[in-house]
Amino acid sequence: MKYSHDVIVIGGGAAGLTAAGGCAMFGLKVALIEGNKMGGECLNNGCVPSKALIASARRAAEAREGKRAGVQLAAPQVEWSGVHAHIHKAIADIAPHDSEERFTEMGCEVIRDWAKFTGKHSVEVGGRTLTAPRIVIATGSAPFVPPVDGLADVPYLTNENLFDLEEQPGHLVIIGGGVIGMEMAQSFRRLGSDVTVLEPGEVLGRDDRDSAAIVKATMDKEGVRFVKGRAARVSQGPDGGITVSTDGGDDVTGTHLLIAVGRKARTEGYGLEKLGIAIGRNGIEVDERRRTSLKHIYAIGDCREGPRLTHVSGYEGSNAVLEIALGLPAKVDFKALPWCTYTEPEIAQIGMTESEAREKYGEKLRVVTEGFDHNERAIAEGLTKGHTKVMLKGKKVVGASICGVHAGELLLPFTQMITGKAGTFDMGGAIVSYPTRAEIVKAAAFSAWEPIVFGAWPKRWVSLLAKIRRMF
Repeated sequence: MKYSHDVIVIGGGAAGLTAAGGCAMFGLKVALIEGNKMGGECLNNGCVPSKALIASARRAAEAREGKRAGVQLAAPQVEWSGVHAHIHKAIADIAPHDSEERFTEMGCEVIRDWAKFTGKHSVEVGGRTLTAPRIVIATGSAPFVPPVDGLADVPYLTNENLFDLEEQPGHLVIIGGGVIGMEMAQSFRRLGSDVTVLEPGEVLGRDDRDSAAIVKATMDKEGVRFVKGRAARVSQGPDGGITVSTDGGDDVTGTHLLIAVGRKARTEGYGLEKLGIAIGRNGIEVDERRRTSLKHIYAIGDCREGPRLTHVSGYEGSNAVLEIALGLPAKVDFKALPWCTYTEPEIAQIGMTESEAREKYGEKLRVVTEGFDHNERAIAEGLTKGHTKVMLKGKKVVGASICGVHAGELLLPFTQMITGKAGTFDMGGAIVSYPTRAEIVKAAAFSAWEPIVFGAWPKRWVSLLAKIRRMF
């Protein structure tokens, strides 16, 4: 079979861009297909705009504290149009990193349209049929909208339209107390909106329980209202107010409603079922190498079953490059997987939480905790809330939980402790939580090895491997 490309990548988000760019840098002929916005979820309605909003909210909260450390600040005057402009400036400033122009310069053929499989090695897009021996699916995920009675009949927000609001909510009702729900709840409250969070279970359920308790207590003090219960019915009154009735009998009425109960993989409309690619309860089924049930087709990032984090998408994109360009089997290794919740204080986690570690190791687990109230830098700054908790089996670190100011920036040493890898080459391939300033350490380490990794001899090997694949 004569192929039009060496690899086809469907999706221009974090996973797809990493895979496509890496393969192109090795000299492969790459088709990168994106039917929506380049940069995907993270750039356009995820990490970037949410962290920009959080930054505005933090400034308001600091001003509202009044006198601290001998300095009196004026009360904040929140201008929503300015907040909106700040959010979209952040998106615009980062957009060139993920742009069509940049990836074209890297050697990709960028096609801005929707793709559909027409065969095991063929994809139709924009009236063309493309073929390749290897195909990468990186179609991402979408907000999950629960089947709540009446929800379809009222206007509601998700992360996909939240950051386009032209006016600030007077009272934001949030269904869901996970990461997105809690980050947005605190931010909008700090900016002056009334906020109510509806959650049937524990808020921040995947995070360390002690850390989550500190965050919830902080948000209680700041005026966020929490209602324990599951949304049973939603209705809109003649004045435009939206009322959510819970299964516990509580009614909450607000001006705006945000749905933040998780995400679902984007798998429909691409012709996957006709190929026989196995799809699980929430995403494409993959093995440890992120191969689908058709081994020459990979699924990486949010579209497959597994953790949904931007840095995981980038990591899996890099692994796809090792598999496709260099022919090196690359299994995922999540024993040092980090994630952050960007509330105030932040929660940062790497490896196992205490509850996970206790379930696995029982009495063999040892937990060491240090409070920031004993850290002299924290004391000097008057920012002593939180702790660092380290989980050990014997002398081996199996996890760490940090709660405090800029907690995510403190995770990097634990990556090396858990993996046992400390060189610059290892750091260049480490999973570093996104977005953190600590990413600059990984970037510098990667830059040190880039001339060697993408040097003449690796490119010759990649070219030979690509010629062999085109023969079959």
